[in-house]
Amino acid sequence: MIEPPSSLDAVDYIQQTRDSYASLGYPAYNWANNPDAPAINPPVRLAESRVAVVASGGIYVQGQVAFHHKDDTSHRRIPMDVDVDDLRISHFAYDTTDAKADPNVVLPVEALRALEDDGTIGSLAPTGLTFMGGIYSQRRVKEELIPALTDELRELAPDVVLLVPV
Repeated sequence: MIEPPSSLDAVDYIQQTRDSYASLGYPAYNWANNPDAPAINPPVRLAESRVAVVASGGIYVQGQVAFHHKDDTSHRRIPMDVDVDDLRISHFAYDTTDAKADPNVVLPVEALRALEDDGTIGSLAPTGLTFMGGIYSQRRVKEELIPALTDELRELAPDVVLLVPV
């Protein structure tokens, strides 16, 4: 297994979600589970890899159509050379205050560019893919969103895909 660069802080997202739900008095979150999904090591070292990003924070570029409701299974293409000031957030399931102040917290464009510049990653795919998480229909995620993202990723041909959940 390839380890992430030591300069990156790991976040236990699943435990944070469990703790958050428990503190609010909600029942345990019903995680989607796909035990048959393969774990694959990248074919090349990270410093030689083309990296694509897929983020669920509801990010779009000014001028694109905003995400609109909890079962919106559409996605947006985000140029990785985008001016961060042109990024917008539309999401119903998390407090977007910090993301609106700095979209890098949900789409780490500037950090990824820095990793490319310092040679930590070989190259950044020219386009990132974003969608609005909080899609309650696992069927629609499997039948609509995942095939659409998979088609886009095939075209981008990355060695590694960075998934950024919110």
